[in-house]
Amino acid sequence: MKIISSVYELTLFLGKHSKKMSLGFVPTMGALHQGHLSLLKKSRSQNELSLCSIFINPTQFNNKADLKNYPSRLKEDIKLLGAAGCDVVFTPPVSEIYPGGLPSEEYDFGQLDKVMEGVQRPGHFNGVAMVVARFFEIIQPQRAYFGEKDYQQLAIIRSLAAQKFKNIEIVSCPTLREKSGLAMSSRNLLLNERYQIAAQRIYQRLLSVKKRAKNANVAELELWVANEFKKDGDLVLEYFEIVDAKSLKKSTGWSDFPEHVACLAVFAGTTRLIDNILLKIN
Repeated sequence: MKIISSVYELTLFLGKHSKKMSLGFVPTMGALHQGHLSLLKKSRSQNELSLCSIFINPTQFNNKADLKNYPSRLKEDIKLLGAAGCDVVFTPPVSEIYPGGLPSEEYDFGQLDKVMEGVQRPGHFNGVAMVVARFFEIIQPQRAYFGEKDYQQLAIIRSLAAQKFKNIEIVSCPTLREKSGLAMSSRNLLLNERYQIAAQRIYQRLLSVKKRAKNANVAELELWVANEFKKDGDLVLEYFEIVDAKSLKKSTGWSDFPEHVACLAVFAGTTRLIDNILLKIN
């Protein structure tokens, strides 16, 4: 496995190899878990060369404390990637990705970044788009891999690719979960024992939403979820929304769209967690 930290060295390496071989790209911010490794596994199954980046992107944090507290463990991550068969790890400093300082480019994603995470974290998706666009320009992969846990982010990346990188295939990969049902996330490392137990209730409630959706309308489900979290002493609901699985437009009834997705953000103590579940109502 080759470890590269400069854009120049990466460009030289890819110039020698990627023209002859299909290239898959897995972007990460480190603090890797099995969910990340499942993206790498998918890439390895579809490409001759797989590249993972580890870069904590400052432009996607609208909260400086969140950026400061984001878990980082580069040595452990590199070991994990080596054991999982990664071919190249790109670990650039901020100055390599943004040599002219942090950019101020604005993207237009229509409705996609105006709801849910876009409301709660202003500028977040624009920052995500900036760093992904920069990586796409440098690496020029055939395919790039993103997890479905960050459902809204996946929609944003698809839009970005459709606008600027039509030759890159965006591959979505299912959410991996702990045995308890908790979605795997780097932020889980920040949970103490109390909140690790409490966070298990997030997915349990999403499963209940899916079950109840057969006999309840959207408004009733939203009220039920809100009440469940109000009764919870450890989890605080930031938002719960049921939206169209493609456009992310808010659902008012099951007949609005052929497929819906229920998304939420929850605070377990000071740690913010997101999750979602697809709803197919016949």
